Amino acid sequence: MELQYQIALTLVDGVGPVIAKNLISYCGSASAVFKAKKSTLLKIPEIGDVTAKAVLDFTDFQKAEDELKFIEKHKIKTFFYASPDYPYRLKSTSDCPVILYQLGNADLNADKIIGIVGTRKPTEYGKQFCEKLLEDLNGTGITVISGMAYGIDVCAHKAALKNQLPTLGVLAHGLDRLYPADHKKHVQPMINGKGGLITEFLSGTIPDRENFPKRNRIVAGLCDALIVVETAQRGGSMITAELAWQYDRTLMALPGRSNDEKSTGCNFLIKTNKAEMIENSLDLVRSLGWDTPSKLPPSQRVLPIDLSPEETLLWNLFKEKPLMEIDEIIGVSNFSSSKAALTLLDLEFKGLIKTLPGKRFQLL
Repeated sequence: MELQYQIALTLVDGVGPVIAKNLISYCGSASAVFKAKKSTLLKIPEIGDVTAKAVLDFTDFQKAEDELKFIEKHKIKTFFYASPDYPYRLKSTSDCPVILYQLGNADLNADKIIGIVGTRKPTEYGKQFCEKLLEDLNGTGITVISGMAYGIDVCAHKAALKNQLPTLGVLAHGLDRLYPADHKKHVQPMINGKGGLITEFLSGTIPDRENFPKRNRIVAGLCDALIVVETAQRGGSMITAELAWQYDRTLMALPGRSNDEKSTGCNFLIKTNKAEMIENSLDLVRSLGWDTPSKLPPSQRVLPIDLSPEETLLWNLFKEKPLMEIDEIIGVSNFSSSKAALTLLDLEFKGLIKTLPGKRFQLL
């Protein structure tokens, strides 16, 4: 069975996701990797003598077979990175897992997926923002992912459940356990709500410290936008934020007081132009070009009387499409790049638009 070989490949010493995918790409399948000769393996780029020997010497196929039995017993879904149903967002990252294991029926390729992360010891400000955000997103069909940790993570999962939004917990261990155990009571409601749990780790894997950054890259890679709600300038949430930024995901952060330690990370992300500021659900859906939540109808603004003809033209374009990139603006306006930049600056000074990372502009 090919899945057994795919699992076995993840057990080979020194073979991580990047090397495993490289081996499979050149050999054609996981089973072919184990049947290949040493001379063949050594011809593969980045595969040296140590890795080739580790593949050829591997014998623990029984562990892979045991994992297959565990998967069948608990009705766990598996997603191999070369399969059509593997989450396409995650697949676009170079270090995506070779196999994902899922408990539940969450759609990993849902139209709209957001990640929410933050401190394990949030303030009422952070918790209330998280709850209000997902309350306003009720009925939008958005899937919410997080890491099942204490604090903002579980707040996001609970608020998603309360508002009938599918929510998916990404784990830093196998599906035979749950850490923290206190959150086990949320698992079945998550599964019933078309969410569940997902991991790249085999059963028996415990939540070792080095597994959490690996978990974080899945959270960052699976979403369209990552929202950071309260965090210090160091920690797991900032690692996830940095990964989301590297993966070119929309990164948003809740601003806080400058003297609040739990807001220093969010403020830093905003100040360094890595993250957009988020204050409500309207900021999120406008940034991503999604439909406006019914609870927050778009504001109707009167055309300012002191706009120049050039500013009026761009203003009308933004009313039709509230979020645009600079190249699109130049294309539809027929302005030169310098004229477009100057007109956009004037509109920003007048408080009508704001500049976002990636040379994007948004109607206020």
